[in-house]
Amino acid sequence: MTGPGPIPSPISRRRVLSGMGGGLAAFSAFTVLPPLARARGNIRDYRLKAAPATVPLVGTQGPATDVWAYNGGVPGPVIRAKRGERLRIHVENALPQPTTVHWHGIRLPVGMDGVPFLTQPPIKPGESFVYEFDVEDAGTFWYHPHFNSSEQVARGLSGPLIVDEDTPPDVDREILWVVDDWRLTEDAAIASFDRPFHDMVHGGRFGNTVTVNGRISEDLAVTPGERVRLRIVNVANARIFRLTFPGHRPWLAAIDGHAVPPRQFGEEDWLVIAPGARADLILDMTGEPGERFAVVDNSPEGIRYRLADLTYGAAPSAPAPARPAPVTWAANPLPEPDLGTATRLSLDMEGGAMGGLQTAMFMGEKLSGRDLARNHGMFWSFNGIVYPPMKYGHHGDPMFSFKRGESVVMTIRNKTAFAHPIHLHGHTFRVISRDGKPEPDRPWQDTVLLPIDGEAEIAFVADNPGDWMFHCHILEHQKSGMMGYVKVV
Repeated sequence: MTGPGPIPSPISRRRVLSGMGGGLAAFSAFTVLPPLARARGNIRDYRLKAAPATVPLVGTQGPATDVWAYNGGVPGPVIRAKRGERLRIHVENALPQPTTVHWHGIRLPVGMDGVPFLTQPPIKPGESFVYEFDVEDAGTFWYHPHFNSSEQVARGLSGPLIVDEDTPPDVDREILWVVDDWRLTEDAAIASFDRPFHDMVHGGRFGNTVTVNGRISEDLAVTPGERVRLRIVNVANARIFRLTFPGHRPWLAAIDGHAVPPRQFGEEDWLVIAPGARADLILDMTGEPGERFAVVDNSPEGIRYRLADLTYGAAPSAPAPARPAPVTWAANPLPEPDLGTATRLSLDMEGGAMGGLQTAMFMGEKLSGRDLARNHGMFWSFNGIVYPPMKYGHHGDPMFSFKRGESVVMTIRNKTAFAHPIHLHGHTFRVISRDGKPEPDRPWQDTVLLPIDGEAEIAFVADNPGDWMFHCHILEHQKSGMMGYVKVV
């Protein structure tokens, strides 16, 4: 990318991006997920406090980093329930600015969705808010703010939300990786937010330090012959992870929390996870005692770096039994869109650098791209409309309005020079085609990545009444025009 001045240097690019940090004091990046706590009735109560904190992002031997965190940790605590249970989450705001919490990928009542001014008033400093909703779908989800999210998420506010299946898959253990990307200075401080123009008009706030569960990753000790469920959540502002597992052939078992027929990767196949997206893998440990295998990210900036190492310990006393290929997990109770009677719509994305926005409508007025950029800080549009920031109750008209129960097929086209992960709140959609070709298995997703010049056709049932945000999950793009909402009545 080009722009005014370089990104601040990390504490040590070799040390940080090669993942050579030391041991961790209180939290291991590869700790097995804790057991599910006992519910009172069918309600699970959690408390989240959003507040400034200090954490050892680059390891205990390096400088600590001042962050904003849930309950003092990065990422925030695992919120976990069984499918069909109710979550009650008490959120306290101890930040110096308002906040909200959005439950990414969860189908829930609109008043619990956490979008400031659209679905709830912001939680002011010193105030609290109680979110309460049922979890209908099993899978891997997450939570994060939607007030000033490009800054609040970049400062560390995010956490995993896991809903367990009625019948868990046959694995020996499960591991959670919350992967993130930070822009740090030489002393491991979070770099300032004084370059918004560059980040908004290009690829977002791309960082220089990658963490797994809030730390530069350490080795993941594994046992020959074991089978692991690996849940991966991308909470970065802008980094698209492209992971390979040399020496191993994992199965992709779920996308955005929803099961897919397991597909086995080749050793050089990439697992692409865009900001906001999740993937569940089944990983058989086929190495020998003493072997070490790097999990590699094929970074879009042209640097291949080690995300983590799988390190093999001693073989078990009894040989592990041969494992059959994993089976498809039970489907979630999602309404199937009727493609024959569906309303068909198009959504074109335009704007950004190296293409630019010539003209667009903004607040009822047709403006030039230069005027939008200079006077309003807006650089992106949906269907020729730049949607205003959702603040003070003025969030414009909906992009589309649907009757409750209406089936919708939407063709999304990326006419920009950058990739965009597009996320729909309150609903889950099937991806039925890409670039005019049918998508195998038509997976259920809530975040779909549109590559440069790419096209995707999605289908869903608009069955959840309310106003639902629809936006790019590169948070700097969302902030500068690539966002809006759909209305279901």
